[in-house]
Amino acid sequence: MVEGPDGDLPEVPTSPGSRRTLVPGTSAGQDYRVTTLPLLSVSDGVATIRLGRPDAGNAFDLPAALGLRDAVAEIARTVRDVDVVVLRADGRLFCAGGDVRAMASAPDRPAFVSELAGVLHDALTSLRGLPVPVVAVVQGAAAGAGVGLLLAADVVVAAEHATFVAAYPSVGLSPDCGVSALLPAAVGARRAALFLLTGATIDAATALDWGLVTEVADLHDLDARAGEVVAGIAALPRAAVGEAARLLRLAPERPYAVQLADEAATIARLSSTPEADALLTAFATPNGDTA
Repeated sequence: MVEGPDGDLPEVPTSPGSRRTLVPGTSAGQDYRVTTLPLLSVSDGVATIRLGRPDAGNAFDLPAALGLRDAVAEIARTVRDVDVVVLRADGRLFCAGGDVRAMASAPDRPAFVSELAGVLHDALTSLRGLPVPVVAVVQGAAAGAGVGLLLAADVVVAAEHATFVAAYPSVGLSPDCGVSALLPAAVGARRAALFLLTGATIDAATALDWGLVTEVADLHDLDARAGEVVAGIAALPRAAVGEAARLLRLAPERPYAVQLADEAATIARLSSTPEADALLTAFATPNGDTA
């Protein structure tokens, strides 16, 4: 792999959202290939991050990982205007994980893998730190880091033909992208061990039974069902559902008493917001509904 003067891969301008990186070629020379960066769009309070390397199975090379990190950072910068984040992907696969070809060709493989994992971990940490719900729409296979990406989401809607595999053992690697951290809580310790230690592939029905995904839909209905889920979240008070998502993510990481203290402080803070004031007042009026 030929590096640029700053240690980065040389870039050749292509179309917007794309980056052409130089990777080792055959003995005849070098090979340029295009990396299409994750695309971010925001509309009506919905921020959508779309993985755009379908020809590479939406695998993460370094430019794509940096693009994901930048997209999450941009959402964080304007998060007051965002009600929900949606993760999507182009093509047949949701995400094939890390770019194995880039790993295999790196002149300093440990340094490259460390940097790639570090950038992805920064992106996922920031994603889980956003005070808004995250919905993953999985239209195809998810492997390795792709499993880590959907584990970082609060709700996962998957196509009925989608499959899920750890993939790490098949290339002699260990889990990254939060898979070992979040998978046991999602599916249970025994199933997490089976998934990671055997490299078994599971289908969408099994993923639903295990708790790895939230819902399964026919591919033709996937976008419509995902849209319903996203619209349902976006229709609710943003601060309320955002804080609920934050509390759910933090719960497995800290003691019960600490979680209760955060719950008490959060519900008290939200009770004074204009949105809560209007809703509580309306509910408590003599002609309002009672529980």
